[in-house]
Amino acid sequence: MSESKAVILGASGTTLTADEIAFYRDERPWGFIVFARNVADARQLRDLTAAMRDCVGRPDAPVFIDQEGGRVQRLRPPLAPDYPPGSALGALYRADRDAGLRAAWLMSRLHAFDLLRYGVNADCLPVLDVPVEGAHDVIGNRAYGKDPEIVTAMGRAAMAGLEAGGVLPVIKHIPGHGRAFADSHHNLPVVDAPLDELRGHDFAPFKALNHAPMAMTAHVVYTAIDPDAPATTSPKAIEDIIRGEIGFDGLLMSDDVSMNALSGDFAARTDAILAAGCDVVLHCNGRMDEMSVVAGRVPVLSGKAAERAESALHGLRRRDDAKEDATRAEFAAMFEAVA
Repeated sequence: MSESKAVILGASGTTLTADEIAFYRDERPWGFIVFARNVADARQLRDLTAAMRDCVGRPDAPVFIDQEGGRVQRLRPPLAPDYPPGSALGALYRADRDAGLRAAWLMSRLHAFDLLRYGVNADCLPVLDVPVEGAHDVIGNRAYGKDPEIVTAMGRAAMAGLEAGGVLPVIKHIPGHGRAFADSHHNLPVVDAPLDELRGHDFAPFKALNHAPMAMTAHVVYTAIDPDAPATTSPKAIEDIIRGEIGFDGLLMSDDVSMNALSGDFAARTDAILAAGCDVVLHCNGRMDEMSVVAGRVPVLSGKAAERAESALHGLRRRDDAKEDATRAEFAAMFEAVA
């Protein structure tokens, strides 16, 4: 772990270029992330994730993906079935609480079956954001619902399903993206809600699941916490709210450093993320010019961050004895679209 740098990096295509291989070997990122652009077929994806790990010499190096279901699902048929969005699971919960919880667990357990066969062992799920009426659709039907209690219960079940399958879950977007009226991929959302309102609504699922091994920050300004910086680059948001009030002590990764919600060049963004208290910086798009700057600014994982990283990876060693066919059949009976 001491050899790994505090960064998660993407790749440009379906195979690693010679420049990427040399770069990863030199910079030793702690983890990697894959997107649809990195996926062609089953053998190719297995080869890609194996090549990523070979570059850093760590067979347990985490390879992340956004595999939620609905519109945010990087693996599609035939590599993985199309799954329903979080809102469909939430609707089932509202009709039948036990069925909803079971469906959330089953779908995450199926994600684990799907992902591990291609060498992907970390999923940026569950989404614990709680949207409000009129909020931007960047979260929308990705959320389990607009009730913090439903989001908490379903998020807990989804997280447990991933962990049962030996896949590392990442709760997002802490301390809450559901109230944002802009898409942080393109603009900086500003939330003016008072702190008491945020506590009772936005923070609640994260506080209930503060034992999660990893969390991803929100590129959102909360004026009641810090009017000058989004949570990702705000020491107040991270120290006082995420670590303090919410009580999250797992590995904290930034959302993508290349998103337009952040300001400044990549060196400034990376420095601000680390200075605010994030443990690991995420860079997604695979552009070498950007990755070089980010990797040049991040330190080797050490101290508390290294302990958190090691603890997160420990969960990958546990797996239940669930049978894929039976799990898939049970879920399909609830959602015929994925039969």
